Amino acid sequence: QVQLVESGGGLVLAGGSLRLSCAASGSIFSINAMGWYRKAPGKQRELVATIPSGGTTNYADSVKGRFTASRDYAKNTVYLQMNSLKAEDTAVYYCYADITTGPIHIPRAYWGQGTQVTVSS
Repeated sequence: QVQLVESGGGLVLAGGSLRLSCAASGSIFSINAMGWYRKAPGKQRELVATIPSGGTTNYADSVKGRFTASRDYAKNTVYLQMNSLKAEDTAVYYCYADITTGPIHIPRAYWGQGTQVTVSS
């Protein structure tokens, strides 16, 4: 079994900051990409940031320059530092990880439980 547990959401005023964390645990052989999506009411799910294993982080245009994603490979944890938050950043944020549970297994995506981020203007 693999679990991704998120923490760090909440309510913040516009212009403020929040930091999300997501820790993967369980029967993990290897982790490829980790990252974050978000889903706002009435909108489609949006990729916020993705970090390939040992690669360069990619961001959605809407968050470039404001959000920073990072990984702690030793802790199987991904973070999302969100600065200069705007009302339009309000959404449920989900972390994901492409995880292999054995040496010959195909990677599959696992998801966190989601954490609400609300930005008040």
